Amino acid sequence: MAVEIVMPKLGMAMKEGVVSEWNKGVGDSVEKGELIASINSEKIEMDIESPAEGTLLNIAVPEGQGVPPGTVICYIGNTDEKVVTKASNIQTNKVEDEQIETSNIPEPSSLPVSKTNDRVKISPVARKIAQAANLDISKIQGTGPGGRITKEDVQEAIKKLESKPLIQEERTISPQASVERRKEMSVTGMRKVIAARMKDSLQNSAQLTITLKADVTDLIQLQKQSAKIIQTDNENKITITDFIAKAVILSLQEHPQMNSAYIDETIHLFESVHLGIAVALEKGLVVPVIRNAEACTVRQLAKKGKELAKRAREGQLPSEEMTGSTFTISNLGSYGVEYFTPILNTPETGILGVGAAYDAPVYIGEELKRRTLLPLSLTFDHRVLDGAPASAFLQTVKRYLEQPLTMLL
Repeated sequence: MAVEIVMPKLGMAMKEGVVSEWNKGVGDSVEKGELIASINSEKIEMDIESPAEGTLLNIAVPEGQGVPPGTVICYIGNTDEKVVTKASNIQTNKVEDEQIETSNIPEPSSLPVSKTNDRVKISPVARKIAQAANLDISKIQGTGPGGRITKEDVQEAIKKLESKPLIQEERTISPQASVERRKEMSVTGMRKVIAARMKDSLQNSAQLTITLKADVTDLIQLQKQSAKIIQTDNENKITITDFIAKAVILSLQEHPQMNSAYIDETIHLFESVHLGIAVALEKGLVVPVIRNAEACTVRQLAKKGKELAKRAREGQLPSEEMTGSTFTISNLGSYGVEYFTPILNTPETGILGVGAAYDAPVYIGEELKRRTLLPLSLTFDHRVLDGAPASAFLQTVKRYLEQPLTMLL
């Protein structure tokens, strides 16, 4: 009996999941534990592995389509096995299921692929390869059953294209100029969600960024001392980022207007600090949230932050642990970036960008000394507060970073 693969529930708040990519096509053999698809919901993306060995008989949910959790997305079974889809309850074999068409098209294998407005019959794998190569599939001759275009057909078309000389572009700068070849990538999954949110953030808030640098020479010494004390506990090792998080939390308590959100023309001030710390993944950016962060010590912040980041990178973080933050920190210091303009994680009022620390000569009284400076960039919503109170908040963060012992008292 065919095995049903269903859309998993990625967190309690998930209402819909989207198949972002099929790694296997109908008729392909799969091994147990082999990657067959990638799915996403909001900012969560994970891979689906086959629970059994067999053949992918039917793809019930195409790429880009959203369905509720628990919906069957594909079937895996024996090669000649027939399946009954829950949607139509009609038995189909693996060849019929793979065909993508919107009207009745004659299927003799001798017929060429339709060049009309009817959709071309092509396997999912072949379609993906053709899209990546920017090929017009209506011009490819299919050799599969019923004229279906196979992966091999697309690969052969690419070989023929590469063997031909590049056609000279009509709008050329010089006679020697030729058509520039390029690769197009569809915006799907996590990237699509991030793109929409960033655009919405900039369009629906009045964002302004201010910058300053903090002298973290003493903080680095404190961090090194703490590392020696707990050097046997690598998982709870305290980093500069953990101290920055504590400085932000304490500053938000002194400046509650920054710990807020602008929702429906109303400013919502929060008593608790739910701190979001941006984590870069291979496919995008997620923001795990440390809830009630004001109750945490620096060491507890370090432990919770590392746990959340680890689960996020493994794709094991549910959506409810990436929502509800009241302020966000984004650190690009590891990339050598100094100042940058972080975009608000709306509806939050503020986000702090942390750059790469660097050494510079600084006058301490009459003496010139070598000090370590940390660039800070604060983006805030000008609808909630003005430049002066925002600057006062950033100055408070600077004070805590430059007097690190006050964070521990």
